[in-house]
Amino acid sequence: MVCFGDIFRRDAEGYFHYEGRGDDMLKVSGIWVSPIEIENCLLQHPAVSECCVIGARDKDELVKPRAFVVLKPGAPRESAAADLRAHAKARMAPYKYPRWIEFLDAIPRGDRGKADRNALRSRSLPNERS
Repeated sequence: MVCFGDIFRRDAEGYFHYEGRGDDMLKVSGIWVSPIEIENCLLQHPAVSECCVIGARDKDELVKPRAFVVLKPGAPRESAAADLRAHAKARMAPYKYPRWIEFLDAIPRGDRGKADRNALRSRSLPNERS
């Protein structure tokens, strides 16, 4: 169900679940994926304070999830990326896990306090050349 760009899913019991904005949806492995679903999964990890997921293109120009994560104080950054990938793979379909995880001190926000996905999209991947 789409309403003014927002996407909702209705479950078997008749409840509606917000899936995200139509323009934020990612087509990964030919299947539509809500970045909010991935964010909610990552937020369940005890080391994650906040996160934001966008789509990024790999070397074959295919879209894959890319996560920006703010860790809680004291959380080890060295092993966090591998831990978060394993956490996501254990709780979601394998194609949904974030291929790239970048750690930030804060998620950029717009004037209304929402995560600024456009600012995050403009960041190049660590292995990309400018």
